[in-house]
Amino acid sequence: MNSRTHTITPGVEYHRVLAGEDRRIVRGILAIALLLGGLLLISIVVVAAATALDGAIGTDGGPEYSPLIHAAGLASVGFLIPWSMLIQRWLYGVKGPSLHSVISRFRFDVFGRAFVLILPTWIVYLAVSYSAPLPEGTTWPNTDVLWFILASLLLTPLQAAGEEYGYRGLVFRVAGGWARGPRAGLIVGILVSSAVFAVIHFSTDMWLNVWYFVFAIGTALIAWRTGGLEVAIVLHAGLNTLTFVIEAALRQDFSVLADRASGVGDVLSILGPAIVVVLATVVVWMLTRRTGPARTPSAVGSSVEEGRAGKPITV
Repeated sequence: MNSRTHTITPGVEYHRVLAGEDRRIVRGILAIALLLGGLLLISIVVVAAATALDGAIGTDGGPEYSPLIHAAGLASVGFLIPWSMLIQRWLYGVKGPSLHSVISRFRFDVFGRAFVLILPTWIVYLAVSYSAPLPEGTTWPNTDVLWFILASLLLTPLQAAGEEYGYRGLVFRVAGGWARGPRAGLIVGILVSSAVFAVIHFSTDMWLNVWYFVFAIGTALIAWRTGGLEVAIVLHAGLNTLTFVIEAALRQDFSVLADRASGVGDVLSILGPAIVVVLATVVVWMLTRRTGPARTPSAVGSSVEEGRAGKPITV
């Protein structure tokens, strides 16, 4: 990064955009703390407001989990998108849109191709997963079921994108600048961003934490190779959105889906989605094998330089 112009140096890989002449570890820790602190604060405020509104209007949902609280939880995580951009601009002087991709815009063509390939894969996985016998559904009224489905369709993609901008975007870049070189920075960035992603899910179950690490490592590698967050967002949003919609349609208790206590996970529950993430990572790697990771536009011209030139779960 050029400290005078606050622009992105041509040819820099996605995870090295915030790397400078010094490693700025203290600044990076502050950025991560601000990210997580902001998420915690906004979640408390938004969910508390939703709970109060539930009480005021007498929402007849589940005893502790209503469509309004569901929507509030999803929306509060989506707050990470502008918050990550603001932290990056404030602490590093790099404009927020650079978090989209190496060309500082959201690449809808990349997103569309990933959507066409990944969404059917999640549908097949979930169809197999839900073919097993399910517990009896809740007593939610039909109106609540519809609200759960609507909130899931509209806000789960926002929740998934928020986590991608926060962890595979900001944290990946912050930690990626702690090492001297690109490859060392890649390793540090993946490890730190994956650890933060796992910890923030507050799970004490070994298998769920394995799943969080597999997902985080795969999506970080995809963000690096594609030079942006679009494919990772499709992976994340596709799984979560479809799962929430199916759970709501079948009147399943969302508190069970959100249970992350020790013993709730097993190897079979994470095997299916882990295979999908690994396959997506391998496909992206193979497609970029000759060109290498996508990089920022060259100093001349506008083209992008590449290479050297069991139980359904959510994340």
